[in-house]
Amino acid sequence: MMRVRFAPSPTGYLHIGGARTFIFNWLYARRHGGTMVLRIDDTDIERNTQTSLDSIFDGLNWLDLGWDEFYRQSDRLDLHTKSAWAIFEKGMAYRDFTPASAAPAEDSPGGWLFNPGMRELSREESDRRAAAGEPFVLRYRVPRETRADVVVPDLVYGNVTKATADLEDFALLRSTGVPTYHMASCADDADLRITHILRGQEHLANTFKHVLIFEALGVDVPKTAHLPLLMAPDGAKLSKRKHGPVVSVTTYRDAGFLPHAFVNFVSLLGWSPKNDIEKMTREQMIELFSLEGINRANATINFTDEDPFDPKAVWLNAEHLRSLELDDLAAQLGPFVTQQFPNATPEKIRAVTPLIRERIRLLREVNTVADFFFLDQLAPYDPAELIPQKGDAAMAKRVLTKAREVLADVPAFNHDSLDAALRGAAEELKIKAGQMFQPIRVAACGRKNAPPLFETLEVLGKETVLPRLDAALGIL
Repeated sequence: MMRVRFAPSPTGYLHIGGARTFIFNWLYARRHGGTMVLRIDDTDIERNTQTSLDSIFDGLNWLDLGWDEFYRQSDRLDLHTKSAWAIFEKGMAYRDFTPASAAPAEDSPGGWLFNPGMRELSREESDRRAAAGEPFVLRYRVPRETRADVVVPDLVYGNVTKATADLEDFALLRSTGVPTYHMASCADDADLRITHILRGQEHLANTFKHVLIFEALGVDVPKTAHLPLLMAPDGAKLSKRKHGPVVSVTTYRDAGFLPHAFVNFVSLLGWSPKNDIEKMTREQMIELFSLEGINRANATINFTDEDPFDPKAVWLNAEHLRSLELDDLAAQLGPFVTQQFPNATPEKIRAVTPLIRERIRLLREVNTVADFFFLDQLAPYDPAELIPQKGDAAMAKRVLTKAREVLADVPAFNHDSLDAALRGAAEELKIKAGQMFQPIRVAACGRKNAPPLFETLEVLGKETVLPRLDAALGIL
């Protein structure tokens, strides 16, 4: 059975790139009836934080995709260590007793590869020095004499090759005995029977070392698919350090994106369905997802200092909002409304929902588009807004006086009765419907741009509308 994994390190919030990696793994597993494994790679004790771990789970839980199995790497250190020593016992690793102060960095200029004196040390001498308590690093012995290349048959980039002459003898265990990232990751992947590894393109350089470790462990090398980088509009790689909260998944959540709309947007960052469809249901994404659709070219997320969200992400969110059943949309809007208007009732929110569905792109916009439904008293507005086109203050006053009169006596405060009463009042005043409706709309809502008038008045109710008409008359 296909088994894939997402293995974040709890050193920061869930990055949109990490979310994409999770989503692609999830889609691939669901497409092929496989298993989705979540593994927290938390062995970097100095950098791990509980806050970061909580943030990662907040982001993943919000995506609402789920996983099949869960592991913490810190619970598996014994496995990592035993795996490293198994490689040593096969003669494929050696102890390096070079003092830390004298050891060159593995990424140092000049291409450090190995310390010949340590690599050629006899097993007897190595055992003697280790037994004497001399600290050492356990290094993988890259087989330069017997092997020219390491080939990675990547499912996105094709065959990628690196000469063993360019690979350093990398560490498996640090001098503290703690396994390195390479050792721990591969030991876990082998033990968890991971068959496919989908991850960011920046990890491709590590894969050559991982191929060697898998082979040394005597297991099948998982197939890899490396995903194109995510770029900022200026061409720089998208990063937490440089671009801040704009790349955090919870920033999208807090702004009012629907989880599925966000997943839909992120899935299109570096992947294209064959039919070029953009708005997709979850079932469509599963059905259409394939590694053949992943592009090699980097994907750009467009944002500005003024607007942190890609226009396509906002468009997709609006499209998905409009696809929701009204009860579902009302439930999604509820937390955003009650955060600003604690006294708003579910019934009121549900009544407002159909009036604003076409007017919002993000859930949080409910509080700017529909705030007047939940306010006890309107914020001050410009009295000039009450004056209709080709009208004057006197006309506006006549309109509001007449509206106050007919609305107080309307037989039922619903759409049809309000429509008939106010259109009749316009005819009685011998003015156009628009000249009648604008002063009422502004008086009731505090703005010219609002949902359809009769539906809006019905939801506001007579007990709210009449005092607002009185207040408008008082400022004319």
